[in-house]
Amino acid sequence: MRKKTKWYAAVLGLATTGALVLSSQGASGHGYTDLPVSRQKLCQNASVTNCGDIQYEPQSVEGLKGFPGAGPADGQICSGANTRFAQLDSAKTPSGGAWPTTKVTGGQKYTFRWQFTAMHATTDFRYYVTKAGWNQSHNLARSDLNLTPFLTVPYNGQRPPNMLSHSGTLPSGLSGHHVIVAVWTVADTTNAFYACSDVTF
Repeated sequence: MRKKTKWYAAVLGLATTGALVLSSQGASGHGYTDLPVSRQKLCQNASVTNCGDIQYEPQSVEGLKGFPGAGPADGQICSGANTRFAQLDSAKTPSGGAWPTTKVTGGQKYTFRWQFTAMHATTDFRYYVTKAGWNQSHNLARSDLNLTPFLTVPYNGQRPPNMLSHSGTLPSGLSGHHVIVAVWTVADTTNAFYACSDVTF
């Protein structure tokens, strides 16, 4: 009887360890853009400081999918409505400065890149950009964006590799500071991942 008890305890211990490993992998997050560099990546690489939790897990900006008809509320788009990452929503960095921008050229091809830590079955990737004359003094809202994506990349339920690049043409007719919102829609959950990148046309 004692041997059985020890064997059961050992199996239970292994099962618990396995569950912890799985849950820690799940908690580690999933993906973010680094071309153009996203706000969460700027925090992770310390180009922007005092960002809070997002500096440790730039891949975790996960919120409900269905954007722009559903998904994060206005003012919470860049954080995916995750209050732990609210710093990403602000029009200014946590230190009060402007978010660093990536220089881009309207009407030209650009290569967008995602980094993944968990490769979910994927519906698509969509990219939105702010309109000319958008309100830069408040947290990003749908009214600031052209709600028709300028680039959609279908993925047909496939799982991406650790790193994925794809090219698209940037909108023309824009100048100055804008924000690109990249949305990775997951096929087999109710969620999507969000990344806001500040750019200068």
